[in-house]
Amino acid sequence: MTKKENKKDFMAGKILVAPWVTEASTMAVEENKYIFKIFKNANKKQVKEAVESLYGVKVLKVATINQVGKKRIRGTIQGRKSGYKKAIVTIEKGQNINIYENKQ
Repeated sequence: MTKKENKKDFMAGKILVAPWVTEASTMAVEENKYIFKIFKNANKKQVKEAVESLYGVKVLKVATINQVGKKRIRGTIQGRKSGYKKAIVTIEKGQNINIYENKQ
């Protein structure tokens, strides 16, 4: 592995924070759609490159969602829950990503 490829994989790991595992995201796998929590400043092109380099699949489409943090009140204390950004990645038919391989 060259130094440039190693740096590219490192950056891909920084862009994709974690796979988003919910009931809805599990059902979306049937349509070749995978959902990831991503770095807030990442754009669609960076997400596409990160998924292709980490998982070795061909990405057809990337949609991003910026979820704003919610206000929380507990008694007289007010606060705010931090927001996050998600990406819905559509891959080619016949390919798959095993997001459960590191789960225990």
